[in-house]
Amino acid sequence: MLKYLYIVLAISLSSCTMNYSFTGAAISPDTKTVSVAYFRNIAPLVNPRLSSMFTEALRDKLLSETRLKLTGSEGDLMFEGDITGYEQSWQGALSTEKAAQNKLTITIKVKYTNNKDPQKSFEKSFSSFRLFDTSTSLSSVEDELSKEMIKDILNQIFSATVADW
Repeated sequence: MLKYLYIVLAISLSSCTMNYSFTGAAISPDTKTVSVAYFRNIAPLVNPRLSSMFTEALRDKLLSETRLKLTGSEGDLMFEGDITGYEQSWQGALSTEKAAQNKLTITIKVKYTNNKDPQKSFEKSFSSFRLFDTSTSLSSVEDELSKEMIKDILNQIFSATVADW
């Protein structure tokens, strides 16, 4: 009798599986592919390298932190969208004429389609910002700050999609 209980328990546990990894990805076993479309930069201020930097970084993160295979289009999971904001502003003031810090913000609108579980699909904007000293030119810190913000936005996207948090 105990032998049959173990068999029933083993079958019931194996029929309802969800794959988890040490990276935090929780992807159903029947989800095998992902497609990432090129993210166009439609922001009023354009960093000409940002589209390719972001698109490649998203592909790399999904490939390195999940078991999914990249496909050209129509993946089980699909990512597409636009860079909608890339702006420099001022944060705080030392006096009425001088800003205390500059602020660089990136905003990316993502359309996520889950073809295996359509209820998890969404369209949402993610953003990140970094502050830098007013005595520093944007061009001297732009690459480093952009990489940091892209990493932050990728973590937000990963958490909202394949990590299912």
